[in-house]
Amino acid sequence: MAKDKQYRDNAQKFDRDRLYSDEEAIGIITSLGTKKFDETVDIVVRLGVDPRKADQMVRGTVALPAGTGKDVRVAVFAQGEAATAAREAGAEFVGADDLAAEIEGGMTDFDVAIATPDMMPTVGKLGRVLGPRSLMPNPKTGTVTPDVAKAINEFKGGMVEYRTDRFANVHVPIGKASFGEDSLLTNLRALVDELERVKPASSKGKYVKKVVVSTTMGPGVRIEPSAIGTTEA
Repeated sequence: MAKDKQYRDNAQKFDRDRLYSDEEAIGIITSLGTKKFDETVDIVVRLGVDPRKADQMVRGTVALPAGTGKDVRVAVFAQGEAATAAREAGAEFVGADDLAAEIEGGMTDFDVAIATPDMMPTVGKLGRVLGPRSLMPNPKTGTVTPDVAKAINEFKGGMVEYRTDRFANVHVPIGKASFGEDSLLTNLRALVDELERVKPASSKGKYVKKVVVSTTMGPGVRIEPSAIGTTEA
């Protein structure tokens, strides 16, 4: 599909082949003309891992200090007191077999699915629906937990999930264009710090191979991995 005129104009305002520092890249994407909506800012990180090997799969969650700017809708599989706690914490959908039936019927109007451990036999049957959408609860991402209220608050407050795709890319939204440079830079560095922290021991050679940041409708700006600062900077 042909790129629109604004995309082409913006792509000519910087060197697409140059590797910028993280500060320069964030400055570029926030200076470009945006659409009439508050665009999401995304980062894609290519890692030096082989996702086909279980010990090199990179997956987890990270709290973005400045939040995501997104209204996160949460579905919780729980019963009894846990279900009550989920509703009080603001979950949009709460249930057990009834919720599973809705999802089997095609209802996937949520961004995160959380489950108490006892509900996993029920949730496991929904793999065909939840799996392809990356919505399957998993202990590694904190979405299988007895403390559903805490998990709800974390995800609504800025917790995001990350995982490598089959090409070893990690694709994560780090905020909105309206956040301003400082907040976006803080979130970007928090994510990269986290990816460095969970580097698999079996990963050899260069680990962070490529970093690109962009807005929803804008061109990507490449970042020199070694020029990315830290959250303390």
